[in-house]
Amino acid sequence: MTPGLIDAGIGPLHTDNVTDAANEPSINQVVDRLAARFPHVPRVHIAGIVGEEFEALDAGRIRTFIPTLVERGARVRIQREFGMSTAGD
Repeated sequence: MTPGLIDAGIGPLHTDNVTDAANEPSINQVVDRLAARFPHVPRVHIAGIVGEEFEALDAGRIRTFIPTLVERGARVRIQREFGMSTAGD
């Protein structure tokens, strides 16, 4: 199971591939970075968006860039949804 996402209150992501040990740290780090960049957005909401973005890219053949693409997609969605820029902007 994915501890960071369980801590966020949503449980493991909706795909069996996420439990792969190589993906867990990367995905949890994405949630951590986005939570720091968007301190007013509930962590559980960020984790849910990251999970959805991961699922959308999970079938890809080149998996090296998935965490980067997930983070970018989630960041854009959070900015659009909450109408705000990041804490560092």
